[in-house]
Amino acid sequence: MSTPQFLSLPPGVRRTDLPLAHGPVAALRAMPTSGGIELAPAVLVHGFTGSKEDFIALLQSLAQAGREVVAIDLPGTYESPGPETLAPAPDAPRRDYRLTSLGAVVAEVVDQVGDGGPVHLVGHSFGGLVVRETALSENAALASLTLMCSGPAALEGPGAVNARNLIAALSMDPTSSRLEELWAERFEAVADDRTPDPEIREFLRARLLSSSAQGLIHTAEDLLGADDRVAELAALRLPTLVLYGENDDAWAPNTQDSMAKRLGAKRLVVPGAGHSPNVEAPETTSSALTSFWNETESVGRR
Repeated sequence: MSTPQFLSLPPGVRRTDLPLAHGPVAALRAMPTSGGIELAPAVLVHGFTGSKEDFIALLQSLAQAGREVVAIDLPGTYESPGPETLAPAPDAPRRDYRLTSLGAVVAEVVDQVGDGGPVHLVGHSFGGLVVRETALSENAALASLTLMCSGPAALEGPGAVNARNLIAALSMDPTSSRLEELWAERFEAVADDRTPDPEIREFLRARLLSSSAQGLIHTAEDLLGADDRVAELAALRLPTLVLYGENDDAWAPNTQDSMAKRLGAKRLVVPGAGHSPNVEAPETTSSALTSFWNETESVGRR
């Protein structure tokens, strides 16, 4: 459960909805507060039980470099309605919570944000598996791909145990009422440990209870069952950055290092950070992303 340190929107950042064939997707949209937009835009995708607010500390500084930056809620997460709540549009593809479907939604976001031009795509944790699907579909114009605290295949370690426990707790009763019980039984204590701020604790509660229980089950299943697709991704020859905290406790740092080598990707380890450098070390993370994006665009112009 990524825990933002603040919720107030910085200058230049606004809450919006992106109209997609799937249905509306909630977003935080950041623009430079001074100067024009001269660089390729970026789209940021959160991890399991996360949301667009996980990137709130990055948005202003990323945008100030001269680009539009959009962080989204995946379908069924927090302020984005899930497919089971939406009437299917005529001729719209069937959507669910599986990686392929979520990757297609992100591809549509990329197309809208980039207006057909190249976009830098970032996925945190489970979001890394989602954006990998977007890239492999080759249905989105991508300038680069960043896998942040994500891995080559199924989640390992304590995170996998937590995902299995959540599936077991929800599978017999995938309802909002059951999510409320789980908040009281499990997540409230975690939130209390993460932050003393009552506003942020209430946000974490609202985020969980607003999310789809069925979506949580399916994304947890895909976290536990994801195949290794690194060779396929490497074959795309897409500029890629693997970024993770030195104390990441989801996919082990050596696993992510190995993935970076297999991808031929740039690698950056954020000192002192764990599984959420976007929250724990936003200045370092923002600087690393901006440098990587600028370098990628500079090479592309040669």
